Amino acid sequence: MSTPVISSREAEVLALLGEHLSNAEISAQLFISVRTVESHVSALLRKLQEPDRRALSRRAAELARAEQSRPAPALPAPLTAFIGRVRERAELAEAVKARRQVTAVGPGGVGKTRLALAVAAEAADDFADGVWFVDLAPITDPGRVGAAVAAAVGVGEQPGRGIDEAVLAALADRQALLVLDNCEQIRDGVAPFLERLLVACPQLRVLATSRARMMVPYEWVFDVPPLSWAAGGESEAVTLFMERAAAVGRPPDPAVRDRITAICERLDGMALAIELAAARWPTLGLDGLTAGLSDQLRILAGGPRADDRHRSVRAALDWSHDLLHPQDRALLRRISVFVMPFTAEAATAVAAFAPLDPAAVADGLGRLAEQSLLAATPSAAGTRYQALETIRQYGSERLADAGELTDVRSRHVGWCLAGATALTEAEGADWRARFDAMAEDLRAALAWASDQPEQRMDACRLVLSMAELTFTRNLFGEAQQRFEQAAALAGDVAGTAAALREAAAVAGCRKLGDDMFRLHRAAAEAARRAGDTTGAGRDLAAAATVAYRFSSEFTQIPAVDEVTAVLAAARELSGDDDPAAEAALALAEAAVIADAFGAVQGDVDNAAPETVEYAERAVELARRAGDPVAESAALDALSGARTWAGESFGAAAAARHRIDILASVPHTPASTHERMDALAMAAGSALGVGDLPQARRWGRQLADHPLFAEVGHHATSWLLIADAFAGNADDVLTGSVRFLDAWKQSGRQRSFSLGPAAASVAMIHGLRGDHDARATWLAIVDQAGTASEHRHGYGAVFDAMVLLHHGNPDAALERVAPEPDQVWKWVSWIWLHWYVTLRAEASVLAGHPDARARVDAARKLVAGNPVATAQLDRAQALLDGDLTRHLAAAAAFDAAGCRYQSARTLLLAGDGHAAAGAAALADLGLAPSSG
Repeated sequence: MSTPVISSREAEVLALLGEHLSNAEISAQLFISVRTVESHVSALLRKLQEPDRRALSRRAAELARAEQSRPAPALPAPLTAFIGRVRERAELAEAVKARRQVTAVGPGGVGKTRLALAVAAEAADDFADGVWFVDLAPITDPGRVGAAVAAAVGVGEQPGRGIDEAVLAALADRQALLVLDNCEQIRDGVAPFLERLLVACPQLRVLATSRARMMVPYEWVFDVPPLSWAAGGESEAVTLFMERAAAVGRPPDPAVRDRITAICERLDGMALAIELAAARWPTLGLDGLTAGLSDQLRILAGGPRADDRHRSVRAALDWSHDLLHPQDRALLRRISVFVMPFTAEAATAVAAFAPLDPAAVADGLGRLAEQSLLAATPSAAGTRYQALETIRQYGSERLADAGELTDVRSRHVGWCLAGATALTEAEGADWRARFDAMAEDLRAALAWASDQPEQRMDACRLVLSMAELTFTRNLFGEAQQRFEQAAALAGDVAGTAAALREAAAVAGCRKLGDDMFRLHRAAAEAARRAGDTTGAGRDLAAAATVAYRFSSEFTQIPAVDEVTAVLAAARELSGDDDPAAEAALALAEAAVIADAFGAVQGDVDNAAPETVEYAERAVELARRAGDPVAESAALDALSGARTWAGESFGAAAAARHRIDILASVPHTPASTHERMDALAMAAGSALGVGDLPQARRWGRQLADHPLFAEVGHHATSWLLIADAFAGNADDVLTGSVRFLDAWKQSGRQRSFSLGPAAASVAMIHGLRGDHDARATWLAIVDQAGTASEHRHGYGAVFDAMVLLHHGNPDAALERVAPEPDQVWKWVSWIWLHWYVTLRAEASVLAGHPDARARVDAARKLVAGNPVATAQLDRAQALLDGDLTRHLAAAAAFDAAGCRYQSARTLLLAGDGHAAAGAAALADLGLAPSSG
């Protein structure tokens, strides 16, 4: 049978069918009509002889699995060849494909890691989404297991959720293999994480290595045996010895193979013990190895031993250690404090004290590498050294035995402090890599120092540096944790209060309202204990502000009585002569009044001016205090107050001013949190007054900000809306892919900006004439937004635009039929100008008797809005039959960056202009307008 010929476009459609996309979604991705998609699907069914769409999707998935280039396994490159273990590799490979979680169990030095790496590399082709390796040896905090996995698989933190939740969401539908190495030391953290991971990610497989089983559901335990050492036959242990011995000197004569077999047998086939012995072959020879190891094994044989294999590794380590020069023994134990690969310079800083000098450290590292006690890896920054975890733990024991533990760890803390300081002051493209290279050492040093009373001062300095560094690295969860840890370690309550304020700001970046409220109150208590009653008043005022300003970010909004009590205490504690305290209190009061007004919707004429007055006072006081972050927060309150007062341009000006005053503010948690909020509000308010270029500019800055790297739905929401209003269909369809993927991974969050963003995508599909795709996105609107706002606010605006585009002004007029003051709460912000303008235009096109009056009334409200004014000019021109004014409106739309309305204006002008309008719409990727 001949192979069917499939066109390139059909191949694209087939690939998307394999991803289980609907016709509407395929249409959006390929920028073709739904009808064209249907035609391609029919052709594929015929050519591939499949009975239905479901079978075609299965066929597409099979083809994709067979042909796609899979991600390269994210596995560390071994420095030496892997020897033997054919049976174990085959058995483990089958196990990781058939079972959810496999634990390779065995004592240190048996070769679990190398076996797991070999199996993972061989099995990579069976996992469509790749293989990841996570070394847990450097991790000292059981709570950081999820963070270690996140770093390995490339998952960043997401505002509003912890890193563990982000990992589970990212891996939920992945068909992948996760290798977790060295689980035993933090089994209390690995076990609960694995339980959650395997429940949430049904296609994920886990291969763990550990000295003991994990004791979790799904676990299947594989006991890693020693290498075989059968005399006279194929011996993996002997092969390993021969190869490693040859690598460091003259290869052993095959005639002595039986005697080498005896050595391997005495070492119980333990890979690490054999490698240590082989490293001594050039200097000791066969007789020296036999005598030395026999003596050491005989010494250990006298005591109890639960595991003969572990005894063998211990014997080899003790023997190899005793053969070292005393200076090299000192070096081996001192470098055991490093948990990450380290340089000779780092080793010198920690280990170069009597009996070692810097030259002895550099020479000793090379000798330890020659004896297989260290692995040396060349890099662009120079050679880095690292000990196997078993050897590192042995060195730690020797360090304690030598009475050097405190001294060496203190020097390690000093090295970490110097490195952290350098990183805090550094910049450049390699900053992230430099931080990652020493991050676990910083954490290990901090974990030790924080438990030593005499190290408290250094621990506090280090944890504050860690807090700043992790914030810069976008590890916001850890940054908050470190600031809270700094508060606990601070030597004075004033330092405690300062650290808690920083922690609250980081919680703001994470969109955790409950934590913001808690931490501001804790800072107030610390300030009060320090005798700083004015500072305590500021902190309590900040807590009250958070409860109202960021109420949507709480899992449980504080009770009104509780916030009222907090605000009353703030008033009592705040000093009359402190500008910062006055500004904080004024902001809190403005936030309370604005929230009350927004919730109750009382008398607009009386309540709105009062809200504006309070907010203006807060802005002035913050300006006097010289605090740009506080001034931005007060301007936010003013922007909201002016919105409720119907002052759209005043609201936009206040929002725009926030961007200006924050431009030169140093990068801190508080300023970052404020800037993200300011960009969103500025983009939204610019949309509200028809400033599309500015809305797109600020929306783009928001979309590109690292803080939102993992939450593409929040990052792109305002940019999608601005592009939709402008008619940039291609940009909207491209951005909608990122939005939808991130929104699904977020757990389908609801937000005041997500609903409008989804509705704007639905509108673009409507303007393209793809009503199936529009229906799909309207269903997303129902899940991402709120029903009342969609019904009366942005939904009415976007629906009316689609209906007018397709020549249905009566239906459009019905969609915006309520008087603006009847739906004030939902159209008072961004959507008010768009609502009244569309209502006026729909009235004109539908021949409503009040059309002229509605145009005139709308003009008074939107004066100064270039897009709305041009739209009303067009409506007026239609009423009056004024072609000149009509064409002037098209030019005004172009000048305002609204190409869609410009093209539609030409269509409505008729005659010779209609063809130009249709061509302009086609250039935008939109369907011809019907009216």
